[in-house]
Amino acid sequence: MLVKTFGSAVSGIDAYTITIEVNISKGIRFFLVGLPDNAVKESHQRIDSALKVSNYKWPGHKIVINMAPADIRKEGAAYDLPLAIGVLAASSQIVNHKLSDYIIMGELSLDGSLQAIKGVLPMALRAKEEGFKGCILPLENAREAAVVNDIDAYGFENITQVIRFLEDEDTYEPVKVDTEQEFERSTQVVDFDFSDVKGQESVKRSLEIAAAGGHNLIMIGPPGAGKSMLAKRLASILPPLTLDEALETTKIHSVAGKTGSDTALITQRPFRSPHHTISDDAHCLKAVV
Repeated sequence: MLVKTFGSAVSGIDAYTITIEVNISKGIRFFLVGLPDNAVKESHQRIDSALKVSNYKWPGHKIVINMAPADIRKEGAAYDLPLAIGVLAASSQIVNHKLSDYIIMGELSLDGSLQAIKGVLPMALRAKEEGFKGCILPLENAREAAVVNDIDAYGFENITQVIRFLEDEDTYEPVKVDTEQEFERSTQVVDFDFSDVKGQESVKRSLEIAAAGGHNLIMIGPPGAGKSMLAKRLASILPPLTLDEALETTKIHSVAGKTGSDTALITQRPFRSPHHTISDDAHCLKAVV
């Protein structure tokens, strides 16, 4: 029986849809094709264990799984959940009438619980563009996906809950985030305020001029002079992010895995402080972007 589930892959800060085709027929071999990396290939063992703990079984038949487009490399353990759901549906252990409505992504633990993944916001934006009804994700990622309007973001703790949702055995409410309200609330919170700085009048004046004119700035001085302390606080005197800029910034943090489970939207201009011993190839100045 041939079944299709849908996942997503991230390239840069954008995502594209991956179609996972699962076909089960007579035989005993297992094939996973479509340029999967080692983390994806190892999903077999994680899925097998998770299904057993959840009172399901890995089919004792020939299983061929194709991850299309087959010429694009698939990376990471986030495909565990769509692969597992596809195998269960193709072996008629669960119904599959809702699978085409959702992007499904999540990493499986051996006990069937779901672990957080990276890049959820670009995935949700792509799902909305392509007309999917919603996203099925680990619970820690649901608020991030819920930032996208007009798409349902469901968060689950384990594969059993996902199965019960797909089979309509349990009712789950999608996670809701009022994007504009979240944006307005978060923009009022400042971690490092420029008004905290006492003294350093000439440096503060230079920072104000740089912020007002959009200029670059270089600060040179011995350790402990206050360069990093001042640079951290530059963001508090820059214009606040617009909603579009906040979404773009959140996409970058999402792909890097830097958004927390309680953070739906990055609304503060980010600060990065690379160590002075980094390599020449990675070298950059401390900056607010």
